[in-house]
Amino acid sequence: MSLLKDILYKVNLTAVVGSTSVSISNLAYDSRKVSLNDVFIAIKGTQMDGHNYIQKAVELGALAIVCEEMPEHLVNGVTYVQVSDSHRSLALMASNFFGEPSKNLKLVGITGTNGKTTVATLLYQLFIKAGYKVGLLSTVKVMVGEQEYPATHTTPDPLMINGYLKEMNEEGVEFCFMEVSSHGIHQKRTDGLHFAGGIFTNLSHDHLDYHKSFAEYRDVKKSFFDSLDKEAFALVNVDDKNGLVMLQNTKARKLTYALRSYADYRAQILENQFSGLLLKVNEHEVWSKLIGSFNAYNLLAIYATAEQLGLEQLEILRLISDLESVSGRFQYLISKEKITAIVDYAHTPDALKNVLGTINSIRTGNEELITVVGCGGDRDRAKRPKMAHIASALSTKAIFTSDNPRSEDPDLIIEEMEKGVEPQHYKKTMAITDRKQAIKTACQLANTNDIILIAGKGHEAYQEVNGKRTDFDDYKIVTELLRKLNK
Repeated sequence: MSLLKDILYKVNLTAVVGSTSVSISNLAYDSRKVSLNDVFIAIKGTQMDGHNYIQKAVELGALAIVCEEMPEHLVNGVTYVQVSDSHRSLALMASNFFGEPSKNLKLVGITGTNGKTTVATLLYQLFIKAGYKVGLLSTVKVMVGEQEYPATHTTPDPLMINGYLKEMNEEGVEFCFMEVSSHGIHQKRTDGLHFAGGIFTNLSHDHLDYHKSFAEYRDVKKSFFDSLDKEAFALVNVDDKNGLVMLQNTKARKLTYALRSYADYRAQILENQFSGLLLKVNEHEVWSKLIGSFNAYNLLAIYATAEQLGLEQLEILRLISDLESVSGRFQYLISKEKITAIVDYAHTPDALKNVLGTINSIRTGNEELITVVGCGGDRDRAKRPKMAHIASALSTKAIFTSDNPRSEDPDLIIEEMEKGVEPQHYKKTMAITDRKQAIKTACQLANTNDIILIAGKGHEAYQEVNGKRTDFDDYKIVTELLRKLNK
């Protein structure tokens, strides 16, 4: 039990009706989860307004209500706290309620359009291999030491974040690596957390269904770096023109990394093959099992972060050479017929261009490159023609298919994609709405040494259609199909 006044530490209060010296059992922002003696935080969301459920929360036993607008009817014995920002208040209250757990370990946040999951997961891998107890908060999974939990969002809600961090404290975790999404920053989910460092990977066209413009999307990312304190480090990719923007107003120690520009941490690609990368990092050579120039950036960010967190240079290089690729991130297999199938989460134009560019830089040109790609429903529609344009221009064949159509008609999504195909590439494309059938067709079209790229869903083990999720794993499906294939 915690006193309400202690949980409200650092929260910007507008008005209080009732006592703040009451003992609170738990926090809830979903009225359905309210129990006796809880605090209910009323949040205005994109779909629902928690203020409409204040009465229900009181009926379920809420002892205190935190809200931006006071209800007309106040119940005796219930404390009402008016705040200027419920989202930020929830984050600060969650941190206070769990005992500010982020201060008891070194928390590093990774933000950017592409590479967040890879950088966070590989840092987790590297520090585990170095002998530390480590935590991970990612799109793919949550790790508390060796204990794994399923992930629900790229950046979970503040109660989940602080709950996991508290558990990490109890398990003696020293480092935690966390993906920080633009949605998470905008909705103040990371407010109240103490970060030892922040990493910026890159910025490209994404989430413009949520953010009103690219400038707003960029500035939301920037606000994460603005919030870092002077003891933290801010590490940014300066080959991306937005890298230096992230550093403009930060109080943190400024650090840069790049392949093409002058930077504190520099790398050069010496070899780039399907078997891996040979890199020269700050005058030292290192071999990695990871593939592609985008992974060279990821590995450089990992190297710089590990050094900033106290690991020795040569030890970091040794550990990097032992890292395995992340599930659904350029995950590949080679069949008996020597057909290479690659599954990648590339679901933005920039990510798809990077993956196809990497494949084309490695292939000899004698092989076919067959790309299977779709676009998600109820998401940024502007990127659909761009994705199809890139797939058709950079592949020898492109199959447009369903991704997670959600509430939209998958055929109409594909039609929007096809508008981006230039006339000279029409003959290279086909549309197969059923994703499994599209993957099967790619396998049937492929011959010895050909390459199949299945893009968009990566690690996801489901397909979402009209609010229902069914089992669907690109990697498992292509593995099974290629095994059955008898050419």
